Amino acid sequence: MPTRYPSFVCRCRHQAIYWAKLPRPATWFRCTCWPVLHLLAKERTVQRTPIYEAHLAMGGRMVEFAGYELPVQYPTGPMAEHHAVRTAAGLFDIDHMGQFELAGPDAEACLQRLQVWDIGQMAQGEAHYSLLLYDDGTVVDDIFLYKLRGRWLVVVNAANRAKDWEWIQIHLGNYDAALIERSDELAMMALQGPKAEAILQKLTSYDLSSVATRTAIETEIGGHPVIAGRTGYTGEDGFELYVPSEAAVSFWNLLLDVGKEDGLLACGLAARDSLRFEACMPLYGHELSAHINPLEARLGWTISWEKPFIGRDALLKVKVEHPERLLVGLEMVDRAVPREHYEVAAEGRVVGHVTSGMKSPTLDKFLAMALVSSNYAAIGTELDVIVRSQPKRARVVKRPFYKPRYK
Repeated sequence: MPTRYPSFVCRCRHQAIYWAKLPRPATWFRCTCWPVLHLLAKERTVQRTPIYEAHLAMGGRMVEFAGYELPVQYPTGPMAEHHAVRTAAGLFDIDHMGQFELAGPDAEACLQRLQVWDIGQMAQGEAHYSLLLYDDGTVVDDIFLYKLRGRWLVVVNAANRAKDWEWIQIHLGNYDAALIERSDELAMMALQGPKAEAILQKLTSYDLSSVATRTAIETEIGGHPVIAGRTGYTGEDGFELYVPSEAAVSFWNLLLDVGKEDGLLACGLAARDSLRFEACMPLYGHELSAHINPLEARLGWTISWEKPFIGRDALLKVKVEHPERLLVGLEMVDRAVPREHYEVAAEGRVVGHVTSGMKSPTLDKFLAMALVSSNYAAIGTELDVIVRSQPKRARVVKRPFYKPRYK
């Protein structure tokens, strides 16, 4: 019996499954869409961020996530970390995210075609959420774009970093532009919560109150050159910070030190997930994937239809014909935890599945996001979530569950 390995997305974009391990350093996988072995990949290695040792010193419980060892929580616990972000501030190591730069005379023209948002309307210092799409309109990845001085910073999901790099490289074509890998040179962390600005202001003379949501500055903070974007993934005000990797540990410790009196806590993956979930922010592989398009995921607001982009024709067809399924919010009527992959039924028939679900720490309710037939997506519709073979009543509710509090 071959050794099991975690699944991943293969070059044909379907979910690959384990098959057999060959002598180092190669591993073959059989994809679910092929009857033969066809993918050769480097043996999986687990990476560590520059702050790894600091996490251990703080008692962080480390887990593997997207190929990195990261803290899922600290001794304070995920509930305390979650509430700290909602009421004060939390600090996250998110250096597993990929960071690319795109520069050159044709960088903007290339990026304009690659993704769905009209970046032609963005001024220097602005930032925006966007999507890379396949030709069929499904999602390669969701990304964040920063228009910086003379270049674009493209932030991608850790699990999709290699795939995104290859996708962009393939489509550079004849554009006079260069894609530059910055992930190892920059360390990325997020300072999030209503007190984030006050904490960060202690370390810089730059007036942070002048930095609007979805904008970024390049300045000195704590004696280090920092790209600070007023962006985040928690539903709270805050900053995502990019510092030189060699300064990551000292900068991390400095932030925790100056923020201690304001209630700042180091936070792990568990709190990051519960925070984004309450704000109904999509997670790739859950609410977005190579099998889910942006209209199904209710992300039509990200799309600039008046410009060309890869996947536009296929997506326009979906728009005209209307999506057959839609992402909805569910609140459990019966007491039960609606977990990912649980089936959702109506009138005894399966009409969808849960993409993310948990008990909301802030709202104290059992909630879920689910992808269901559009016929059952109206607010107030009652559905059943199948929990351990038993139907548990739920109701479609408005999203987001928690209204984001941005500046």
